[in-house]
Amino acid sequence: MKHEAPQEEKKSKKKRLLILLLCLLLVAGSYGVYHFFLNKPKENVSVISGDFLPKNKDAKKMSDKEIAKFAQKKADASQFNMMIGSKAEIDGQSQKGKLNIKNPQTNVYPVNVVITDDQTGAVIYTSGAIEPGEEVSNVQLEKKLEKGTYRATARFSLYDSKTKAKKGEVAAAVNIIVS
Repeated sequence: MKHEAPQEEKKSKKKRLLILLLCLLLVAGSYGVYHFFLNKPKENVSVISGDFLPKNKDAKKMSDKEIAKFAQKKADASQFNMMIGSKAEIDGQSQKGKLNIKNPQTNVYPVNVVITDDQTGAVIYTSGAIEPGEEVSNVQLEKKLEKGTYRATARFSLYDSKTKAKKGEVAAAVNIIVS
């Protein structure tokens, strides 16, 4: 009978070990089920911060006439008329003379006119800001020129009067006649 007790003890230990393993498997399985099925990671949630567009209160649809007026205003702002004489007559001694430069009232942007010698690229004259409705008629050359006729290019740079940012540029040919 002594022999049977150790074998029963072994069976009992095996049963306990088996029950312990089953319990561990049950706990591990329960954790797995909980982790993978019941404790799903939350979906990505979009968080929107800031102000939201309020409901329409006073806005109304624009009429065709209002749209046309708005479009014309934008088109007028994008157009530019330059006016400069095709020749400047300059006194050889004083380097002063007549050259008509106008920024018509119909233009939206102030301009700066820079005249450069086509042959050398040197700046001959700079107007400074000319607002819409203003003109220059007498000029003082910045570079001394000898007697003769010089082909030059007048570059009109257009600027936004509020931001002072350059909006564009147009050019015209000018003959400078120094006598």
